Amino acid sequence: MTTTAALGIFLAGLLTLAIYSFLYKDNPLYKFAEHLFVGTSAGYWFISNYYNILKPNVITAFGNSHGFWEYFNVIIPTFFGILMLARLIPKVSWISRWAIAFSVGISVGLNIMIALETNVMKQIGATLKPFESLKFSQGFLGDSVNAIIILISVVTVIIYFYFSKEHTGAYGKVAKLGIWVLMLTFGASFGYTVMARISLLIGRIQFLQNDWWNAIKYLF
Repeated sequence: MTTTAALGIFLAGLLTLAIYSFLYKDNPLYKFAEHLFVGTSAGYWFISNYYNILKPNVITAFGNSHGFWEYFNVIIPTFFGILMLARLIPKVSWISRWAIAFSVGISVGLNIMIALETNVMKQIGATLKPFESLKFSQGFLGDSVNAIIILISVVTVIIYFYFSKEHTGAYGKVAKLGIWVLMLTFGASFGYTVMARISLLIGRIQFLQNDWWNAIKYLF
C-alpha cells in the first residue's frame, strides 16, 4: 500500500462515517459529505458527457463531415441542443420549448415502439414460452406447475386492471386473486431491495473494518 492509496482510503472512510452520521441526526458533517458527493457526481457526469456525447457527436462529427447532408445532420441537432440552453435566459426562454417539444415527440414515438416490444410482446412470449418444453409424461411436474402458476398470475392481474366490468361474482374473485399476486410481487420486490441495501451496508462495514483500519495503521 502506497501513501497516496492509504490517504485516499482514509478519506473515504471518514466520508463514509460522515454519511452514516445522519442515522443519529442531521448534522454539518453529513451535509458536507452530501454536497461533496453531489458536486463530485455532477463534475464527473459533465466530463463524461463531454467526452462520450458532445465531443464525438458534435466536434469530431463536424470535423469529419463531407458534403451538405453530413453537415446538416450535425448542425440541426446541435442547433436544437443550443436552443435548450435558452431557458437560462428569461427573456428568450420560450425558444427552448421548440427543442423540448421536438425531443419529447421523438422520444415518445420511439418509446411507444420499445414499450410495445418489451413490455407487451416480450412479456407475452415469456409467459407462454415455458409451455413449449413441458413434457408431462416424463415427470417434469415442477416445470409444469411453475408455468401454469405464472400464466394464471398474469391473467388474474390483467383481469384486475380491467375496469370496464364491475368486479363482482366470479369475475370479482378472479380479480381479487390478481390483487394477492400483486401483493406477493411487491413484497418480493421490496424484500429484494432491502437485501440489496443490506449487502451495500455489509460491504461498507467490511471496508471500514479491513481497508480503512489497515490504512490508519499504515499512516499512523
